Amino acid sequence: MKKALILINAYLKLRSQFSQAERIREELSVLGVRADIRRNDGFFALIENAKVKENLPEKYDFCVYLDKDKYLSEMLEKTGLRLFNRHAAIRDCDDKMQTYIALSGHGVKMPKTLSGLLCYEPTEPVRGETVGRIERQLSYPIVVKECFGSLGKGVYMAKNESELLSLAEKLKCRPHLFQETVKTSVGKDVRVIVVGGKVLCAMLRKSETDFRSNIELGGTGSKYEPSGEMRAVCEKVASLLKLDYCGIDILLGENDEPIVCEVNSNAFFGGIEATAGVNVAGAYAEHIYKSVYGARGVRIRI
Repeated sequence: MKKALILINAYLKLRSQFSQAERIREELSVLGVRADIRRNDGFFALIENAKVKENLPEKYDFCVYLDKDKYLSEMLEKTGLRLFNRHAAIRDCDDKMQTYIALSGHGVKMPKTLSGLLCYEPTEPVRGETVGRIERQLSYPIVVKECFGSLGKGVYMAKNESELLSLAEKLKCRPHLFQETVKTSVGKDVRVIVVGGKVLCAMLRKSETDFRSNIELGGTGSKYEPSGEMRAVCEKVASLLKLDYCGIDILLGENDEPIVCEVNSNAFFGGIEATAGVNVAGAYAEHIYKSVYGARGVRIRI
């Protein structure tokens, strides 16, 4: 019997997060693969006698890793279990600053970005000189992001020196970054889904009330046909980061030039399935099946 593990975070709350796992399980079942959804608090790997050992309840052919825990992903991969996505891809996408570093030097257009300084003494204030150096590199408004976060959380905009200093002080003990604002794309972006190295579908996201376009924050989505240039950029990003599946957020520069904003290794696909009319979960399941078993999956029911 073909068997798969779908691993989710133990602290999930959103229905969309559970739906992601259920949809993938459903599509794998159509291909004849039994998939178990399990929370990561089962401690499925441990280090014993200086070796990483598997601690799974049974043997699985592969794991669809729908978490961002980089330690467990690396430990499971070290036991020989094939992960979708792989550990390195999850690690590089989870940390926004690490994503920019990984993509830099490869001809991928991204906003001008400065890494935030980490403070190890909470009582030590951010100096005005530090803010001044940021201002000399970036013009207002300046986007300030926590390096770890999703659904638009931890993303702020500073419109002046006072707001920038306040945000720098707020985030000084957390990994963060400062970034130029792509003014032509404030309140809108394009979410592009890439599966198996190829663009599958895209959705234009817009917000009339927020500079962030996330659907979860009140934005709306509509079907979008990416240009050849946007497709090439997204497929290059997925290849550089070695992603089996991802959602890439593209900002629209002058003349709709594609500018990479973020890369999500576990991008939610419920909204884009409905908007674009594309079976994203099915395409991902097909890619996984072919990667593991060396053949295209045969659908056993509709």
